Amino acid sequence: MDAIELLKHDHRMVEQLFRDYHAAASPTQRRGVIELTIRELSKHAALEEMMVYPLARKALPDGTLRADEHLGEDMAVKQLLLALDKLPAGDPRESDLMARLRREAEAHVRAQETELMPALREHVAQQDLDELGRLLDQAKQGAPTRPHPHAPDHPPALTVAAPLAAAYDRLRDRLQGRPST
Repeated sequence: MDAIELLKHDHRMVEQLFRDYHAAASPTQRRGVIELTIRELSKHAALEEMMVYPLARKALPDGTLRADEHLGEDMAVKQLLLALDKLPAGDPRESDLMARLRREAEAHVRAQETELMPALREHVAQQDLDELGRLLDQAKQGAPTRPHPHAPDHPPALTVAAPLAAAYDRLRDRLQGRPST
């Protein structure tokens, strides 16, 4: 998959997780879906910040503006993910936070798929999109699995912080028995 196809695949997976949350038969199942949602959206946001937005900055005529807009959307999502991550299982605020997260994620997906991705498709060679897709797929294995809204979101500081955050996240995930994907 090229980078755009891979990102769209991630979007569809997150949309399915929101449906799974509403279909869950128990609080335990809902919490499991929340854990997966936190993990997948955290990885997705980190990869966009490390690899996609820097490309947009360079390749698009208004790339800096577009990347900054999407970083703002990512921040709103990361704040909600952090709030969900801190909630104990069965907390009454869970449903409201998931609804807010869904709205933010849907707006982010809509903006990316109608504006950013078509612009990247137009201004970036297919070979480069293919290579970025390969790199994104590889990087998923080592991306942070928890939200880090206070971490740097621009290279080069992001390039240093993200692997450290990922290692810490994966250790926490194992110690807490969180699901892995």
